[in-house]
Amino acid sequence: MATITEEVVLPRRAARPRLGPIATLSWRRFQLTVRTPRELFVPLITPILFALVIAPALRTALHTSASYEAFVAVGTIGLLIPLNTVFSGLSVIVDRENGAQRELLAAPIPRSMLVLGNLVVALVVTAFQIGALFVAALARGIDFNTSVSGMGWFLAAAILFTVAMYGVAETLASRVPKQEEYIARVPAIAIVPWFLAGSLFPINALPTFLMWLARFLPITHALALMRYGLLSDSSGLHDIWKMSNAPIMASLSLVVVAVFAAALSAISVRVFARAALH
Repeated sequence: MATITEEVVLPRRAARPRLGPIATLSWRRFQLTVRTPRELFVPLITPILFALVIAPALRTALHTSASYEAFVAVGTIGLLIPLNTVFSGLSVIVDRENGAQRELLAAPIPRSMLVLGNLVVALVVTAFQIGALFVAALARGIDFNTSVSGMGWFLAAAILFTVAMYGVAETLASRVPKQEEYIARVPAIAIVPWFLAGSLFPINALPTFLMWLARFLPITHALALMRYGLLSDSSGLHDIWKMSNAPIMASLSLVVVAVFAAALSAISVRVFARAALH
């Protein structure tokens, strides 16, 4: 008696797009951000004040050249990025206490997607604010001497530094239970390192122990890269590495910022996942 076998081919499940959840979560976070315009415009006040008021005043008082205004204008980006990312971290606490974070944690998506979705919005908002700062600086008559390759160095440094600082903000938001405690820690995270990173003066003007501390801060490397890219000024890189080859020094600083970005992002995802279990 012959046995007849028939192969049954089951329909394949449609592949779920990997970027779909990130896009959805990012759009949700962006809508929440637009509803509170303070997150877009409040972080701009201090950097624009530095670029348009304080930098010209310091140039006049110290009798420095006109290039000092461009030096400070780029330095203010190192203040804008931490302030913006810290504000983004504050919105994470609000979402956890009064928003839909609990419902999102129950969704069938990796929890790292929530962090990545927030990061995308932080990058977009930061890009908008840096663009507004550039417009204000150009309107003030500040000149940037850059090229295509220089813009590449600047963008790489700005993006990686934003990723690193958002990793810090997300980690802090996951560890701190209340908004008041979070805000109390903002100056130590977003402002103090900025003063040590060569924002208003070269780091070799600092006392020796602070100069060595500055060399280990990612913001010091990020600002040196931004000035190298936008102003063709490698003095900040030389103060860090004490070498003569600018592209090599820039590459080393870029690696430093990239390592910080990768490590802090990984830590933020891990801390967020652990905090979600409680």
